[in-house]
Amino acid sequence: QVQLVESGGGLVQPGGSLRLSCVASGRIFNINNMGWYRQTPGKERELVASIIGIGGGTSYADSVKGRFTIFRDNAKNTAYLQMNSLKPEDTAVYYCNANIREPYFSAGVDYWGKGTLVTVSS
Repeated sequence: QVQLVESGGGLVQPGGSLRLSCVASGRIFNINNMGWYRQTPGKERELVASIIGIGGGTSYADSVKGRFTIFRDNAKNTAYLQMNSLKPEDTAVYYCNANIREPYFSAGVDYWGKGTLVTVSS
């Protein structure tokens, strides 16, 4: 089975930085798009940033542009979210998503991590 595991969350003061990691493991033929989402109680899960599997093109939510950077290390099956200039509004559970093609399957399937909590507070 394919598994995504996030790490790097924690408590940080406003203006601080955190780097989240997402490691994919299991029977993986190829990882296509990867992305980071976040969710707070009572709100819909929001796409924060995404990165494509080939070429490395990225997209960001307007609320995080200029502050967050998504990047990946394909050799390690890992995606990262570098978060700088954090604001209290960034407080959320952050989830990793990846579209992964498994061996002998012609199409990728979306997988989700269990999330890591980021709390921005003084």
